[in-house]
Amino acid sequence: MEMKKLRWAMDGSFWDLDMSSPRTLDGLARPVPGDPLPLGLTRGARLSRPKQIDFIQRFMPIPFVPSYAAANGFNLQRVLTIPISDNWFGTLLGQFNLQRFVSSVKKSGKTTPPDSASSWMQSIGTHLRDKSLYALSFCSDFLLTPDDTLVFSVEAYGDDKKARKKALFQHKFPHHNLTVEAVWPGLFVDKPGNYWDVPFSMSLDLASVASDSGASYHICAHHNSGSPERLDSGQSDGVPASLRPGLSVTSAFSFKKNIDLWRSNGQKLRMVQPYDIFLSNPHVSASGIIGAAMTASFGDSSVRSQIADDDPEGFRGFSIRAPEVKSAFLADIFASASFTAQHGNFQRLFLDLTRFHARLDFPSGSKFLSGATHLAQDFFNSQQPNLEAIQNICPNATLSLQQQIAGPVSFRVDSGVAVELKNQDWNIRVDEPVFALEYALQVLGSAKAIAWYSPKHQECMIELRFYET
Repeated sequence: MEMKKLRWAMDGSFWDLDMSSPRTLDGLARPVPGDPLPLGLTRGARLSRPKQIDFIQRFMPIPFVPSYAAANGFNLQRVLTIPISDNWFGTLLGQFNLQRFVSSVKKSGKTTPPDSASSWMQSIGTHLRDKSLYALSFCSDFLLTPDDTLVFSVEAYGDDKKARKKALFQHKFPHHNLTVEAVWPGLFVDKPGNYWDVPFSMSLDLASVASDSGASYHICAHHNSGSPERLDSGQSDGVPASLRPGLSVTSAFSFKKNIDLWRSNGQKLRMVQPYDIFLSNPHVSASGIIGAAMTASFGDSSVRSQIADDDPEGFRGFSIRAPEVKSAFLADIFASASFTAQHGNFQRLFLDLTRFHARLDFPSGSKFLSGATHLAQDFFNSQQPNLEAIQNICPNATLSLQQQIAGPVSFRVDSGVAVELKNQDWNIRVDEPVFALEYALQVLGSAKAIAWYSPKHQECMIELRFYET
Protein backbone atom coordinates (compact mmCIF):
# COMPACT_ATOMS: atom_id res chain seq x y z
CA MET A 1 0.00 0.00 0.00
CA GLU A 2 1.27 3.44 -0.84
CA MET A 3 1.48 5.71 2.16
CA LYS A 4 -1.50 8.04 2.20
CA LYS A 5 0.17 11.38 2.48
CA LEU A 6 -0.71 14.46 4.42
CA ARG A 7 -1.31 12.29 7.47
CA TRP A 8 1.58 11.07 9.57
CA ALA A 9 3.33 7.74 9.28
CA MET A 10 2.18 6.34 12.61
CA ASP A 11 -1.49 7.22 12.17
CA GLY A 12 -3.76 4.26 11.66
CA SER A 13 -0.95 1.72 11.22
CA PHE A 14 -1.75 -0.19 8.04
CA TRP A 15 -5.13 1.25 7.08
CA ASP A 16 -5.78 4.07 4.69
CA LEU A 17 -6.76 7.39 6.23
CA ASP A 18 -8.55 10.43 4.97
CA MET A 19 -6.03 12.89 3.59
CA SER A 20 -5.74 16.47 4.74
CA SER A 21 -6.17 18.79 1.78
CA PRO A 22 -6.98 22.50 1.30
CA ARG A 23 -9.02 21.65 -1.82
CA THR A 24 -12.18 21.55 0.34
CA LEU A 25 -13.30 23.77 3.21
CA ASP A 26 -13.50 20.84 5.62
CA GLY A 27 -9.88 20.03 4.74
CA LEU A 28 -10.45 16.40 3.75
CA ALA A 29 -10.11 14.18 0.71
CA ARG A 30 -10.45 10.40 0.65
CA PRO A 31 -7.88 8.13 -0.93
CA VAL A 32 -9.21 6.04 -3.80
CA PRO A 33 -9.76 2.52 -2.42
CA GLY A 34 -6.99 0.21 -3.63
CA ASP A 35 -7.47 -2.58 -6.13
CA PRO A 36 -8.66 -4.38 -4.19
CA LEU A 37 -6.89 -4.14 -0.85
CA PRO A 38 -6.14 -2.77 1.71
CA LEU A 39 -9.24 -1.38 3.32
CA GLY A 40 -10.00 2.29 2.78
CA LEU A 41 -12.13 4.96 4.45
CA THR A 42 -10.69 4.44 7.92
CA ARG A 43 -10.62 7.66 9.88
CA GLY A 44 -8.17 8.82 12.49
CA ALA A 45 -9.56 10.56 15.55
CA ARG A 46 -9.10 14.28 15.15
CA LEU A 47 -10.89 17.60 15.31
CA SER A 48 -12.94 18.76 12.34
CA ARG A 49 -11.53 21.67 10.34
CA PRO A 50 -13.95 24.28 11.79
CA LYS A 51 -13.11 23.17 15.34
CA GLN A 52 -9.38 23.36 14.59
CA ILE A 53 -9.67 26.92 13.31
CA ASP A 54 -11.89 27.92 16.24
CA PHE A 55 -9.26 26.60 18.68
CA ILE A 56 -6.47 28.44 16.85
CA GLN A 57 -8.43 31.71 16.95
CA ARG A 58 -9.14 31.37 20.66
CA PHE A 59 -5.75 30.32 21.98
CA MET A 60 -3.17 31.36 19.40
CA PRO A 61 -2.35 34.82 17.98
CA ILE A 62 -3.52 33.91 14.46
CA PRO A 63 -6.66 35.84 13.44
CA PHE A 64 -6.80 34.17 10.01
CA VAL A 65 -5.60 30.64 9.25
CA PRO A 66 -3.80 30.41 5.90
CA SER A 67 -3.80 27.53 3.43
CA TYR A 68 -2.43 27.07 -0.07
CA ALA A 69 -3.17 24.86 -3.06
CA ALA A 70 -1.66 25.46 -6.48
CA ALA A 71 -5.08 25.07 -8.12
CA ASN A 72 -6.83 27.55 -5.77
CA GLY A 73 -4.08 29.90 -4.65
CA PHE A 74 -3.43 31.35 -1.18
CA ASN A 75 -6.50 31.48 1.08
CA LEU A 76 -7.36 32.88 4.51
CA GLN A 77 -9.96 31.21 6.73
CA ARG A 78 -11.88 32.28 9.82
CA VAL A 79 -14.63 30.60 11.85
CA LEU A 80 -17.64 31.93 13.74
CA THR A 81 -19.10 29.57 16.35
CA ILE A 82 -22.86 29.70 16.93
CA PRO A 83 -23.96 28.04 20.21
CA ILE A 84 -27.61 27.04 19.85
CA SER A 85 -28.16 24.86 22.92
CA ASP A 86 -26.20 22.68 25.33
CA ASN A 87 -26.07 19.80 22.85
CA TRP A 88 -26.36 21.67 19.54
CA PHE A 89 -24.03 24.23 18.01
CA GLY A 90 -23.08 25.42 14.57
CA THR A 91 -19.96 26.83 12.93
CA LEU A 92 -19.68 29.21 10.01
CA LEU A 93 -16.35 28.95 8.19
CA GLY A 94 -15.49 31.72 5.74
CA GLN A 95 -12.66 31.64 3.21
CA PHE A 96 -11.12 34.56 1.29
CA ASN A 97 -8.87 33.99 -1.72
CA LEU A 98 -6.12 36.54 -1.07
CA GLN A 99 -3.98 35.53 -4.02
CA ARG A 100 -6.82 35.97 -6.52
CA PHE A 101 -7.70 39.34 -4.96
CA VAL A 102 -4.14 40.67 -5.20
CA SER A 103 -3.85 39.46 -8.80
CA SER A 104 -7.08 41.20 -9.82
CA VAL A 105 -6.01 44.46 -8.14
CA LYS A 106 -2.64 44.40 -9.91
CA LYS A 107 -4.28 43.64 -13.24
CA SER A 108 -6.81 46.47 -12.95
CA GLY A 109 -4.10 48.86 -11.78
CA LYS A 110 -2.12 48.28 -14.97
CA THR A 111 -5.08 48.85 -17.26
CA THR A 112 -6.79 51.75 -15.44
CA PRO A 113 -4.43 53.41 -12.96
CA PRO A 114 -6.37 55.37 -10.30
CA ASP A 115 -6.18 59.16 -10.39
CA SER A 116 -6.68 59.66 -6.67
CA ALA A 117 -6.76 57.85 -3.36
CA SER A 118 -10.56 57.85 -3.38
CA SER A 119 -10.74 56.19 -6.79
CA TRP A 120 -8.14 53.65 -5.61
CA MET A 121 -10.28 52.80 -2.58
CA GLN A 122 -13.33 52.56 -4.81
CA SER A 123 -11.46 50.13 -7.04
CA ILE A 124 -10.51 48.04 -4.01
CA GLY A 125 -14.15 47.95 -2.91
CA THR A 126 -15.23 46.81 -6.35
CA HIS A 127 -12.80 43.92 -6.24
CA LEU A 128 -13.87 42.93 -2.72
CA ARG A 129 -17.44 42.58 -3.99
CA ASP A 130 -16.32 39.87 -6.40
CA LYS A 131 -18.11 36.78 -5.09
CA SER A 132 -15.56 34.41 -6.68
CA LEU A 133 -13.12 35.41 -3.90
CA TYR A 134 -15.27 33.86 -1.21
CA ALA A 135 -16.33 30.42 -0.01
CA LEU A 136 -18.58 29.59 2.93
CA SER A 137 -19.22 26.44 4.94
CA PHE A 138 -21.91 25.88 7.56
CA CYS A 139 -21.62 22.90 9.91
CA SER A 140 -24.20 21.83 12.50
CA ASP A 141 -23.24 19.41 15.30
CA PHE A 142 -25.89 17.58 17.32
CA LEU A 143 -24.80 15.69 20.44
CA LEU A 144 -27.76 13.30 20.56
CA THR A 145 -26.39 11.28 23.51
CA PRO A 146 -22.95 11.06 25.11
CA ASP A 147 -22.20 8.32 22.57
CA ASP A 148 -24.05 9.59 19.49
CA THR A 149 -23.15 12.52 17.25
CA LEU A 150 -24.93 13.77 14.14
CA VAL A 151 -23.25 16.30 11.85
CA PHE A 152 -24.57 18.13 8.80
CA SER A 153 -22.44 20.44 6.68
CA VAL A 154 -22.66 22.31 3.38
CA GLU A 155 -19.97 24.15 1.45
CA ALA A 156 -20.71 26.85 -1.12
CA TYR A 157 -18.19 28.49 -3.45
CA GLY A 158 -18.53 31.90 -5.03
CA ASP A 159 -16.67 30.85 -8.20
CA ASP A 160 -19.50 28.50 -9.20
CA LYS A 161 -17.83 25.31 -8.05
CA LYS A 162 -20.14 22.50 -7.01
CA ALA A 163 -21.57 22.88 -3.51
CA ARG A 164 -20.52 20.03 -1.22
CA LYS A 165 -22.84 18.49 1.34
CA LYS A 166 -22.16 15.95 4.05
CA ALA A 167 -24.15 14.02 6.65
CA LEU A 168 -22.25 12.10 9.31
CA PHE A 169 -23.45 9.88 12.16
CA GLN A 170 -21.06 8.45 14.75
CA HIS A 171 -21.81 6.04 17.59
CA LYS A 172 -19.40 4.77 20.22
CA PHE A 173 -20.02 1.21 21.38
CA PRO A 174 -18.09 -0.10 24.41
CA HIS A 175 -15.41 -1.63 22.18
CA HIS A 176 -16.37 -0.47 18.68
CA ASN A 177 -16.87 2.69 16.67
CA LEU A 178 -19.62 3.04 14.07
CA THR A 179 -19.50 5.71 11.36
CA VAL A 180 -22.15 6.28 8.70
CA GLU A 181 -21.42 9.02 6.19
CA ALA A 182 -22.95 10.37 3.01
CA VAL A 183 -21.26 13.04 0.86
CA TRP A 184 -22.36 14.60 -2.41
CA PRO A 185 -20.17 15.12 -4.24
CA GLY A 186 -17.34 13.23 -2.52
CA LEU A 187 -13.72 14.19 -3.19
CA PHE A 188 -11.20 11.38 -3.81
CA VAL A 189 -7.53 11.42 -4.76
CA ASP A 190 -5.68 8.66 -6.66
CA LYS A 191 -2.03 7.58 -6.56
CA PRO A 192 -0.86 9.99 -9.31
CA GLY A 193 -2.38 12.86 -7.29
CA ASN A 194 -5.49 13.51 -9.39
CA TYR A 195 -8.64 14.64 -7.56
CA TRP A 196 -12.01 13.13 -8.50
CA ASP A 197 -15.55 14.24 -7.71
CA VAL A 198 -17.98 11.36 -7.17
CA PRO A 199 -21.60 12.64 -7.43
CA PHE A 200 -22.77 10.61 -4.42
CA SER A 201 -20.78 8.45 -2.01
CA MET A 202 -22.01 6.69 1.11
CA SER A 203 -20.13 4.49 3.56
CA LEU A 204 -20.81 2.47 6.69
CA ASP A 205 -17.76 1.75 8.81
CA LEU A 206 -17.63 -0.50 11.90
CA ALA A 207 -14.26 -0.94 13.59
CA SER A 208 -13.06 -2.36 16.86
CA VAL A 209 -11.29 0.15 19.09
CA ALA A 210 -7.60 0.19 18.25
CA SER A 211 -5.14 -1.06 20.86
CA ASP A 212 -1.36 -1.19 21.11
CA SER A 213 -1.37 -4.97 20.92
CA GLY A 214 -3.98 -7.61 20.19
CA ALA A 215 -6.62 -8.48 17.64
CA SER A 216 -8.88 -6.07 15.80
CA TYR A 217 -11.34 -6.22 12.94
CA HIS A 218 -12.99 -3.83 10.54
CA ILE A 219 -16.04 -3.91 8.28
CA CYS A 220 -16.78 -1.26 5.67
CA ALA A 221 -19.57 -0.98 3.11
CA HIS A 222 -19.10 1.66 0.43
CA HIS A 223 -21.55 2.75 -2.27
CA ASN A 224 -20.93 5.16 -5.17
CA SER A 225 -23.41 6.46 -7.72
CA GLY A 226 -23.09 8.76 -10.69
CA SER A 227 -20.26 9.37 -13.15
CA PRO A 228 -17.01 10.56 -11.49
CA GLU A 229 -15.29 13.62 -12.97
CA ARG A 230 -11.81 15.01 -12.50
CA LEU A 231 -11.84 18.07 -10.28
CA ASP A 232 -11.37 21.42 -12.07
CA SER A 233 -11.42 19.90 -15.58
CA GLY A 234 -14.70 17.96 -15.54
CA GLN A 235 -13.12 15.18 -17.63
CA SER A 236 -14.08 11.55 -17.02
CA ASP A 237 -11.15 9.80 -18.74
CA GLY A 238 -9.12 7.33 -16.69
CA VAL A 239 -11.57 7.04 -13.81
CA PRO A 240 -10.27 4.59 -11.15
CA ALA A 241 -12.38 1.43 -11.23
CA SER A 242 -13.25 1.60 -7.51
CA LEU A 243 -14.90 5.03 -8.01
CA ARG A 244 -17.39 3.79 -10.58
CA PRO A 245 -21.03 3.21 -9.54
CA GLY A 246 -21.48 0.16 -7.38
CA LEU A 247 -21.34 -1.36 -3.91
CA SER A 248 -18.35 -2.90 -2.18
CA VAL A 249 -18.15 -4.60 1.21
CA THR A 250 -14.75 -5.13 2.80
CA SER A 251 -13.97 -6.98 6.01
CA ALA A 252 -10.58 -7.37 7.60
CA PHE A 253 -9.09 -9.05 10.65
CA SER A 254 -5.62 -8.33 11.98
CA PHE A 255 -3.37 -9.02 14.94
CA LYS A 256 -0.85 -6.49 16.20
CA LYS A 257 2.10 -6.95 18.57
CA ASN A 258 4.31 -4.23 20.06
CA ILE A 259 7.74 -4.96 21.56
CA ASP A 260 9.95 -2.60 23.56
CA LEU A 261 13.56 -3.38 22.64
CA TRP A 262 14.87 -0.72 25.01
CA ARG A 263 13.32 2.01 27.12
CA SER A 264 15.25 4.56 29.15
CA ASN A 265 14.95 4.54 32.93
CA GLY A 266 17.05 7.66 33.34
CA GLN A 267 15.96 10.63 35.40
CA LYS A 268 14.17 13.48 33.68
CA LEU A 269 14.71 17.13 34.52
CA ARG A 270 12.90 17.98 37.72
CA MET A 271 10.19 20.64 37.71
CA VAL A 272 10.33 20.82 33.90
CA GLN A 273 7.29 19.64 31.99
CA PRO A 274 8.06 17.93 28.64
CA TYR A 275 6.80 19.75 25.58
CA ASP A 276 4.84 16.58 24.73
CA ILE A 277 4.23 13.85 27.30
CA PHE A 278 3.94 11.23 24.52
CA LEU A 279 7.45 12.12 23.31
CA SER A 280 9.20 12.26 26.68
CA ASN A 281 10.73 8.77 26.93
CA PRO A 282 13.76 7.69 24.90
CA HIS A 283 13.17 4.18 23.55
CA VAL A 284 13.64 1.69 20.76
CA SER A 285 10.58 -0.35 19.82
CA ALA A 286 9.19 -2.52 17.06
CA SER A 287 5.74 -3.68 16.07
CA GLY A 288 4.18 -6.06 13.60
CA ILE A 289 0.76 -6.57 12.05
CA ILE A 290 -0.56 -9.58 10.17
CA GLY A 291 -4.08 -10.01 8.87
CA ALA A 292 -6.45 -10.97 6.10
CA ALA A 293 -9.01 -8.95 4.16
CA MET A 294 -11.86 -9.79 1.79
CA THR A 295 -13.78 -7.56 -0.60
CA ALA A 296 -17.04 -8.31 -2.39
CA SER A 297 -18.03 -5.76 -5.02
CA PHE A 298 -21.11 -5.35 -7.19
CA GLY A 299 -21.81 -3.05 -10.12
CA ASP A 300 -19.46 -1.15 -12.41
CA SER A 301 -16.88 -0.83 -9.62
CA SER A 302 -16.34 -4.62 -9.73
CA VAL A 303 -15.04 -4.46 -13.31
CA ARG A 304 -11.31 -4.17 -12.75
CA SER A 305 -8.66 -3.87 -15.40
CA GLN A 306 -7.10 -7.15 -16.46
CA ILE A 307 -3.77 -7.90 -14.84
CA ALA A 308 -0.94 -7.98 -17.34
CA ASP A 309 1.67 -10.68 -16.96
CA ASP A 310 4.44 -8.09 -16.62
CA ASP A 311 2.61 -5.89 -14.12
CA PRO A 312 4.43 -6.10 -10.75
CA GLU A 313 1.63 -4.17 -9.08
CA GLY A 314 -1.10 -6.59 -10.18
CA PHE A 315 -3.33 -8.37 -7.71
CA ARG A 316 -2.22 -11.95 -7.04
CA GLY A 317 -4.61 -12.99 -4.29
CA PHE A 318 -7.65 -15.23 -4.44
CA SER A 319 -10.29 -13.76 -6.74
CA ILE A 320 -13.61 -14.75 -8.32
CA ARG A 321 -15.11 -12.60 -11.05
CA ALA A 322 -18.52 -12.81 -12.71
CA PRO A 323 -18.54 -10.13 -15.46
CA GLU A 324 -21.99 -11.11 -16.68
CA VAL A 325 -23.56 -10.07 -13.37
CA LYS A 326 -20.94 -7.39 -12.57
CA SER A 327 -19.66 -8.86 -9.33
CA ALA A 328 -16.32 -9.94 -7.94
CA PHE A 329 -14.83 -11.40 -4.76
CA LEU A 330 -11.23 -10.72 -3.77
CA ALA A 331 -9.22 -11.91 -0.78
CA ASP A 332 -5.63 -11.71 0.38
CA ILE A 333 -3.41 -11.55 3.42
CA PHE A 334 -1.24 -8.60 4.43
CA ALA A 335 1.50 -7.75 6.89
CA SER A 336 3.31 -4.71 8.22
CA ALA A 337 6.42 -4.21 10.35
CA SER A 338 7.63 -0.98 11.93
CA PHE A 339 10.63 0.25 13.91
CA THR A 340 10.83 3.38 16.08
CA ALA A 341 13.83 4.92 17.83
CA GLN A 342 13.80 8.10 19.94
CA HIS A 343 16.60 10.00 21.66
CA GLY A 344 15.93 12.78 24.15
CA ASN A 345 13.14 13.70 26.59
CA PHE A 346 11.87 16.79 24.73
CA GLN A 347 12.43 18.94 27.84
CA ARG A 348 15.52 21.04 27.08
CA LEU A 349 15.55 24.06 24.81
CA PHE A 350 17.73 22.63 22.06
CA LEU A 351 18.17 19.31 20.30
CA ASP A 352 16.47 17.22 22.99
CA LEU A 353 14.33 15.18 20.59
CA THR A 354 15.43 13.04 17.66
CA ARG A 355 12.89 10.52 16.46
CA PHE A 356 13.06 8.02 13.61
CA HIS A 357 10.27 5.79 12.38
CA ALA A 358 10.31 3.24 9.56
CA ARG A 359 7.49 1.03 8.36
CA LEU A 360 7.45 -1.81 5.82
CA ASP A 361 4.09 -2.77 4.34
CA PHE A 362 3.35 -6.00 2.48
CA PRO A 363 -0.14 -5.29 1.08
CA SER A 364 -0.40 -8.60 -0.78
CA GLY A 365 0.86 -11.75 0.90
CA SER A 366 0.06 -13.83 -2.18
CA LYS A 367 2.17 -11.56 -4.39
CA PHE A 368 5.05 -11.79 -1.91
CA LEU A 369 4.84 -15.60 -1.77
CA SER A 370 4.66 -15.78 -5.56
CA GLY A 371 7.77 -13.66 -5.92
CA ALA A 372 9.63 -15.60 -3.23
CA THR A 373 8.73 -18.91 -4.94
CA HIS A 374 10.00 -17.69 -8.32
CA LEU A 375 13.25 -16.46 -6.77
CA ALA A 376 13.75 -19.81 -5.03
CA GLN A 377 13.23 -21.61 -8.35
CA ASP A 378 15.68 -19.31 -10.13
CA PHE A 379 18.25 -19.88 -7.39
CA PHE A 380 17.72 -23.68 -7.46
CA ASN A 381 18.08 -23.75 -11.26
CA SER A 382 21.09 -21.40 -11.20
CA GLN A 383 19.25 -18.84 -13.29
CA GLN A 384 19.43 -15.06 -13.17
CA PRO A 385 16.79 -13.72 -10.75
CA ASN A 386 13.69 -12.32 -12.41
CA LEU A 387 13.29 -8.56 -11.82
CA GLU A 388 9.51 -8.88 -11.49
CA ALA A 389 9.88 -11.53 -8.80
CA ILE A 390 12.31 -9.31 -6.89
CA GLN A 391 9.90 -6.38 -7.25
CA ASN A 392 7.07 -8.52 -5.85
CA ILE A 393 8.89 -9.20 -2.59
CA CYS A 394 9.93 -5.58 -2.06
CA PRO A 395 7.69 -3.96 0.59
CA ASN A 396 6.30 -0.45 0.49
CA ALA A 397 8.57 1.55 2.78
CA THR A 398 7.67 4.64 4.80
CA LEU A 399 10.24 6.74 6.64
CA SER A 400 9.73 9.57 9.12
CA LEU A 401 12.31 11.76 10.84
CA GLN A 402 11.59 14.40 13.49
CA GLN A 403 14.16 16.74 15.03
CA GLN A 404 13.68 19.42 17.69
CA ILE A 405 14.99 22.80 16.57
CA ALA A 406 14.38 25.02 19.60
CA GLY A 407 11.91 24.79 22.48
CA PRO A 408 8.55 23.46 21.31
CA VAL A 409 9.45 23.78 17.61
CA SER A 410 10.56 20.72 15.67
CA PHE A 411 11.04 19.84 12.01
CA ARG A 412 9.58 16.70 10.50
CA VAL A 413 9.75 14.98 7.14
CA ASP A 414 7.67 11.96 6.11
CA SER A 415 8.18 10.11 2.86
CA GLY A 416 7.63 6.85 1.10
CA VAL A 417 10.56 5.07 -0.51
CA ALA A 418 9.87 3.25 -3.76
CA VAL A 419 12.12 0.65 -5.43
CA GLU A 420 12.14 0.65 -9.23
CA LEU A 421 14.26 -2.25 -10.43
CA LYS A 422 13.43 -1.62 -14.11
CA ASN A 423 15.03 1.82 -13.85
CA GLN A 424 18.73 1.21 -14.43
CA ASP A 425 19.76 4.77 -13.57
CA TRP A 426 18.26 5.07 -10.07
CA ASN A 427 16.53 2.13 -8.40
CA ILE A 428 15.40 3.89 -5.22
CA ARG A 429 13.39 7.11 -5.25
CA VAL A 430 11.68 9.31 -2.69
CA ASP A 431 7.90 8.99 -2.99
CA GLU A 432 5.56 11.82 -1.96
CA PRO A 433 7.61 13.62 0.72
CA VAL A 434 5.84 15.95 3.15
CA PHE A 435 7.75 18.58 5.15
CA ALA A 436 6.39 20.06 8.35
CA LEU A 437 7.12 22.40 11.23
CA GLU A 438 5.48 21.35 14.51
CA TYR A 439 4.81 23.58 17.50
CA ALA A 440 4.05 21.62 20.67
CA LEU A 441 1.29 23.14 22.83
CA GLN A 442 2.92 22.30 26.15
CA VAL A 443 0.03 23.38 28.39
CA LEU A 444 -2.23 20.70 26.87
CA GLY A 445 0.13 17.81 27.59
CA SER A 446 0.13 16.35 24.08
CA ALA A 447 -1.05 18.65 21.31
CA LYS A 448 0.63 20.44 18.45
CA ALA A 449 0.07 22.92 15.67
CA ILE A 450 1.47 21.70 12.36
CA ALA A 451 2.33 23.61 9.22
CA TRP A 452 3.01 21.13 6.41
CA TYR A 453 3.86 21.34 2.72
CA SER A 454 3.48 18.64 0.06
CA PRO A 455 5.67 19.24 -3.04
CA LYS A 456 3.79 16.65 -5.11
CA HIS A 457 0.33 18.11 -4.49
CA GLN A 458 1.71 21.66 -4.08
CA GLU A 459 -0.44 22.14 -1.00
CA CYS A 460 0.17 23.70 2.39
CA MET A 461 -1.97 23.82 5.55
CA ILE A 462 -1.89 24.65 9.23
CA GLU A 463 -3.58 22.03 11.41
CA LEU A 464 -4.01 20.96 15.02
CA ARG A 465 -3.32 17.44 16.24
CA PHE A 466 -4.01 15.99 19.68
CA TYR A 467 -2.52 12.89 21.29
CA GLU A 468 -0.57 11.76 18.23
CA THR A 469 2.97 10.42 18.13
